[in-house]
Amino acid sequence: MKKYILSTLVICLLVGLQQKSQAQLFKTKLQITVVDKLGNVVQDAQVALYKNKSDYEKEVNPVQAFKLSDGKGKVTFKNLETKAYYVIVRKGDLDNFGGGEKTSVLEEKKNNKSTIVITDGL
Repeated sequence: MKKYILSTLVICLLVGLQQKSQAQLFKTKLQITVVDKLGNVVQDAQVALYKNKSDYEKEVNPVQAFKLSDGKGKVTFKNLETKAYYVIVRKGDLDNFGGGEKTSVLEEKKNNKSTIVITDGL
């Protein structure tokens, strides 16, 4: 009987460690793809995330340092909270003001995705 209880405890401990390990592996991420008004991906666009509207409007206290979109127009922010974020994307005279400024609430432990269109405002 003692052997059975000990085996059960060891199994429970291992399952708990595996679940904790998986929780650490799967962080909440946001992958943003930047495109222009024609749908072409935009490389080297500066992307910044903000937790709230006030910081977004003042452009202070970004969640993380800004990132530049890669050759596929993508940036990924990792280790995020499960909430909606405000986003500013700029490249030259193109930006996302007037559309795509706020994400939906991110799903926990998922690679959330969003596409943001940048235009010259015309």
